[in-house]
Amino acid sequence: MPGSYFPQWRLRSGTNDGQGTVIAADERLPAPQTLAMGVQHVVAMFGSTVLAPLLMGFDPNLAILMSGVGTLLFFLLVGGRVPSYLGSSFSFIGLVIAVTGYAGSGPNANLGVALGGIIACGAAYTVIGLIVSGVGTRWIESLMPPVVTGSVVAVIGLNLAPIAVKGVSGNSFDSWMALATVLCVGFVAVFTRGMLQRLLILVGLLLAYVIYAILTNGAGLGKPIDFSVVANAAWFGVPHFATPVFQGSAMALLAPVAIILVAENLGHIKAVSAMTGQNMDRYIGRAFIGDGLATMLSGSVGGTGVTTYAENIGVMAVTKIYSTLVFVVAAVIAILLGFSPKFGAVILTIPGAVLGGVSIVVFGLITVSGARIWVENKVDFSNNTNLIVAAVTLVLGAGDFTLKLGGFALGGIGTATFGAIILYALLRRRG
Repeated sequence: MPGSYFPQWRLRSGTNDGQGTVIAADERLPAPQTLAMGVQHVVAMFGSTVLAPLLMGFDPNLAILMSGVGTLLFFLLVGGRVPSYLGSSFSFIGLVIAVTGYAGSGPNANLGVALGGIIACGAAYTVIGLIVSGVGTRWIESLMPPVVTGSVVAVIGLNLAPIAVKGVSGNSFDSWMALATVLCVGFVAVFTRGMLQRLLILVGLLLAYVIYAILTNGAGLGKPIDFSVVANAAWFGVPHFATPVFQGSAMALLAPVAIILVAENLGHIKAVSAMTGQNMDRYIGRAFIGDGLATMLSGSVGGTGVTTYAENIGVMAVTKIYSTLVFVVAAVIAILLGFSPKFGAVILTIPGAVLGGVSIVVFGLITVSGARIWVENKVDFSNNTNLIVAAVTLVLGAGDFTLKLGGFALGGIGTATFGAIILYALLRRRG
């Protein structure tokens, strides 16, 4: 119906037939197929949405729950017209660890301080969305061209790299097990096909988990996995909610992450527009607002900041099914999983060595995805502006260059992000 807030979702009788059939955002599949696709999207987002909270000491059950709630909120804000899933953002990890002093295992004792910063970031992100809704996206694209966004994305992975390596360097067994995990993920990525290959992180983690269990619980090497916590956990229960603490320095440090989330969301919407052949620029402001409000809501109860997920965009690219109703189903499934302590207990049995090995791969993939932005947008590095912006940004982030002014401190990712934007603005007319 023209002019209606939500589309009418015309029914399509069949799925992708392999001949290029596309199910558009405003179309829907029969209920059984919609359910199956929803499950597939949950599996696609699962690995990263669980890994991020574990690395920061958050409750993974709550992160899964709030990813579902956030996705539903996003769906409402964009009027069901932009297919997207919101999962735990990796952009917060380095800064959350910095402001909380998190040691790397178990619950984060200073979680509240991080939550206040996450809410501040969501508020800044929402304000940017309101501005975009009023004046359009050209100013953002001017401030953050591909050389800037690619550099910022790459810096996230480089800045997190020491965290992953340090986490598996405690003893020789953990170090070797981390490398075995890397190999498991690598073999899945290279020697499998189809959806199995799309789920390389999850499948690789499961393989490494089995190997670890055989070597420890079976052969007596390393620290064995304690499965009693799973047996004792209830099937249904409420996750561990937490209260935010609004500390000025932490809020100032985490709020700039909004710039990174803007770059991610903008790139994802452009990608979906290209895949569907539908221009979604008019929904970008609302998408930013939806993501910002979802981040604020998640942070207010103890969850991670959220962002639109490339993993789910990859699933859409493979299946050519863009129906937004699929993401409603995926969100509901995630909410149900969030209310299962037994599910959370299984997640918490993942050994640190396996988690560290997966982190090495994930952080590396984040770094390479930044370089991919340069390649796909044909960034010209014979242009000295691009060369200097990328070079300085990478070193500031990888070296965790920190600027301090009174009680305010801006860490490596923040310094690199703002450095890239400012450098480009100053140098672009001289390149």
